[in-house]
Amino acid sequence: MRKKVMIIGAGIAGLSAGCYLQMNGYDTEIVELHNQPGGLCTSWKRKGYTIDGCIHWLMGSSPSDEFYSLWNELIDMKSIQFINHDVSMQFEDRTGNVIRFFSDVDRLEKELLEKAKQDKKMILSMTKAIRKLRTFKLPVSKAPETYTFLDFIRFFWDLIPYYGELNKWIRISASEYANNFQTPLLRKAIRGMFWPDMNMLFIILMMVWFDKKTAGYPIGGSLAFSRLFEKRYLELGGKIHYKSKVIKIITEKFTTIKDKATGILLDNEQSYSGDIIISAADGHYTLFEMLSEIYHTDQIKNYYSTYPMFSSYIQVSLGIQRTFDQEPHMASMALNSPIVIDPMTSVEDISLRIFNFDPTLADKGSTLITLMFTTYNHDYWNQLRQQDPDTYKKEKDRIANDIIDVLDKRYGNIRSQVEMIDVSTPATVIRYTNNYKGSYEGWVWTPQIGFKTMSKELPRLKNFYMIGQWVEPGGGLPPALLSGRNVCQLICMQDHKPFVVR
Repeated sequence: MRKKVMIIGAGIAGLSAGCYLQMNGYDTEIVELHNQPGGLCTSWKRKGYTIDGCIHWLMGSSPSDEFYSLWNELIDMKSIQFINHDVSMQFEDRTGNVIRFFSDVDRLEKELLEKAKQDKKMILSMTKAIRKLRTFKLPVSKAPETYTFLDFIRFFWDLIPYYGELNKWIRISASEYANNFQTPLLRKAIRGMFWPDMNMLFIILMMVWFDKKTAGYPIGGSLAFSRLFEKRYLELGGKIHYKSKVIKIITEKFTTIKDKATGILLDNEQSYSGDIIISAADGHYTLFEMLSEIYHTDQIKNYYSTYPMFSSYIQVSLGIQRTFDQEPHMASMALNSPIVIDPMTSVEDISLRIFNFDPTLADKGSTLITLMFTTYNHDYWNQLRQQDPDTYKKEKDRIANDIIDVLDKRYGNIRSQVEMIDVSTPATVIRYTNNYKGSYEGWVWTPQIGFKTMSKELPRLKNFYMIGQWVEPGGGLPPALLSGRNVCQLICMQDHKPFVVR
């Protein structure tokens, strides 16, 4: 008899787990808070524009990367048009100096040596690592939880040629490494490439993927990408219940020291039973709301009290009746005066994405531009929306107007060409995804965390698993896919079944 698996959350992790479990002879159903798939991998429409809210680039967008074959197990990668940019990002200071981060490592090295001669040693150290790690392959085919002794031997043997570079770069954060540069703009660029507290290994690997042209952007945006997983899951026989908020994971006694998960309860009092329960939902809500405190461990409490997490964010999206054909798709520029985002947050630089490369997001002759501002002041935005909606709207309008002023001065005559304005806040993120503190990627992959991941199982609860960004530090779509794939391998191993992909 086929086992029934209930999955909480229809993001990429939940859909991935559902697809693989269906392939391996399990009956699955997914319950999702929102009315569409993807979680934070989403897009939305405003006044004829499609606003993208997630994918900047996708690791594994070409066959030159091992992740391509994993994506291809679930969706037809050849059906997606990927754009690989010659310049991954451009940084500008107030005096007009510009540094371009070329995707090609040779052009990148030449650009940095020309613009920051005094930092030659530091630059060559980075580009040496990029070239060295071009042949490094992440061990993604088999779940670590299912490794045998021989698997571990093989894993460490394969790491030997790369150990020096991996060990060097994972021990230092982007911010710490940036402090060693003498050129102010390059120092700022290294800090701003992704996240200042992220370990430098991620930054190096990111530049490796750009160089290999396997970090492309999928034309059509994030929701269109998520829909591919939804389609595959449904074709495999899975079921999705949208607009369904889970408030409790139902458990019962299994032994004197262990319980087992047996179902889920929704806020409308409807319940679903299952032989196995998987939460691909927010980690904090799963552990501290849906489950009883008796399943918490000191280690879990330590994660949520001490581990650094990605912040929430404000996203300002503008639909502009104008093309920006000659502008870089991503640019960071210094402001002449700071912009106040909220009582805890102000910014002296802005980073914008100019979607001049995706014709599906706007009508011909128009362009979508988005800007993202990180903030840890999620409570302020949540309370403002709930208690004072008028001020909430005014604050969003104020930020958008400040941004339009900046762009008007930078590009000229922008204000009169703005056709659409949309501002999402941490309150928006929490409302649609229920993410803890509105965080957009869970734990930051810091030097202190290293290669550590969190267990998918709880020691005192049988038949329950957690997957997604709260068990995979660094977050993002590839770990979400891998998390869902790996949990299926783990379940198959425990049920003495071979793991298959079809």
